Amino acid sequence: MSMPASVVIIGPAHPLRGGLASFNERLAREFQSEGCSTTIYTFSLQYPSFLFPGTTQYSTEPKPGDLNIKVCINSINPFNWLKVGFQLKKLQPDLLVVRYWLPFMGPCLGTILRIVRSNKHTKIVCIADNVIPHEKRPGDTLFTRYFTKSVDGFVTMSDKVLQDLKLFTQKPATKIVHPLYDNFGEVIPKSEARSHLHLPSNEKIILFFGFIRAYKGLDMLLQAMHESMIQQAGIKLLIAGEFYEDRAKYDNIIQELSLQSQLYLKTDFIPDSEVKYYLSAADFVIQPYKNATQSGVTPLAYHFEKPMLVTNVGGLPDLVPHLKVGIIAEPNAKAIAAGICELYKLGEDFFLTHLREEKKKYSWQNLTKAITQVAEI
Repeated sequence: MSMPASVVIIGPAHPLRGGLASFNERLAREFQSEGCSTTIYTFSLQYPSFLFPGTTQYSTEPKPGDLNIKVCINSINPFNWLKVGFQLKKLQPDLLVVRYWLPFMGPCLGTILRIVRSNKHTKIVCIADNVIPHEKRPGDTLFTRYFTKSVDGFVTMSDKVLQDLKLFTQKPATKIVHPLYDNFGEVIPKSEARSHLHLPSNEKIILFFGFIRAYKGLDMLLQAMHESMIQQAGIKLLIAGEFYEDRAKYDNIIQELSLQSQLYLKTDFIPDSEVKYYLSAADFVIQPYKNATQSGVTPLAYHFEKPMLVTNVGGLPDLVPHLKVGIIAEPNAKAIAAGICELYKLGEDFFLTHLREEKKKYSWQNLTKAITQVAEI
């Protein structure tokens, strides 16, 4: 299809918070900039409380004035699914883009989409973040199979998800790189960022950023901070993000290894308006994941031109060319510690030219183009 006249995006958006909401809002702006009338349908109830491990699902930021966001989908009310489905069927958007990141959403989204596509007009493309979830639950396979049958085509942001999709469907699918999060403001001078966060201007500070979940490997990074090479180099770790699981495991590691003096803990949710300070304040961004499909932190680091250390798991190494925009390390404490020291030995400037060249691949126009091409097949 050529660029559609009308687009609906189904997924998290304001007043919900987090990476998916930021992504969907940025994608809506891209469609708008390309001349498409765009509306986001988001959730009035996204998760029942037992599925949400954070403190709150809602943003404290003001509602975006430039976006049309309808807060109307209840993930656990089948009568609501029918209502929204028939509303969208009647609306007849040319293109409907739906996010899929958790099998729990399969019944809700799959039902809405079945009704919409019965209008024989709307093309439905899914951006699949995960098909096989990080934390498995009963019903995952059944829910995902139900959902995938309601979609015309898929866009993924990692080879792993592209492969996982083949277990469920043979419908058209393509992979692109995760676009840059360029909606958090520009890079600010490191000294200014550190002053804002009350951090010392002259220390070596690395950053772990984002929601804290078991698969992200913060426990390995804490163990790496105990390695003598890190301690002798005087490297400090800034942990910026909310705990999405019991923090006791991490507190115990910190106590047992006496790491308190090496850490700066900012473990509340980081609002969008503060993100630029954390990324700008760090020397390097560390992603010590135990498994991963892709990561929203990687394009964030690209935008703020921060070299990265990522572990050799999932799709991460594809996104971070070794010794060009960062270091790839094996997922264990010793290798992570050695990789961090290597980053400091090479220095930030060593990576800057490659970082700036590599980030050109990460445009939002590439994503809208991939979505419309999949819709055509």
